[in-house]
Amino acid sequence: LMAVILSSCGQKASVEEMADGSCTSAQTTLVDNHISAQIDALAKKNWELAFSFASASFQENIGIDQFILIINQQYVMLIENQGYQFGKCTIADDKITQQVNVKSGEQDYYLTYRLSINGTTLGIEAAVVGVADTNQNDGTPIVSKVLY
Repeated sequence: LMAVILSSCGQKASVEEMADGSCTSAQTTLVDNHISAQIDALAKKNWELAFSFASASFQENIGIDQFILIINQQYVMLIENQGYQFGKCTIADDKITQQVNVKSGEQDYYLTYRLSINGTTLGIEAAVVGVADTNQNDGTPIVSKVLY
């Protein structure tokens, strides 16, 4: 499995010095690149590569066949995405939370990714999807469920 290793001095320091609050610009870049790589792999249906961006604990507990099933049943918006944008990145209790807005079809999806650090390796642990109600001006997701 291919893993993203944060090996340069600058990247390593930005991950190891995680303080609760907003992500630094360096941390945000690392997180956004990690999530982008997984979304782009999913769009190409490169399952092995996409699976490699999940956390070690996720990979140990969920086999690749189950991962593919989950994606095909509940994450079609990532496979068929027409673009995505990153929102707020925060850190709490050594976990990183990143907001991602995904455009797919006529719908906008609001995903909240949770990532962990294992040594110096980022891993996606979970994502919660919300669909915005067009009647709500603030774009607050009103329908959400844990998908992965």
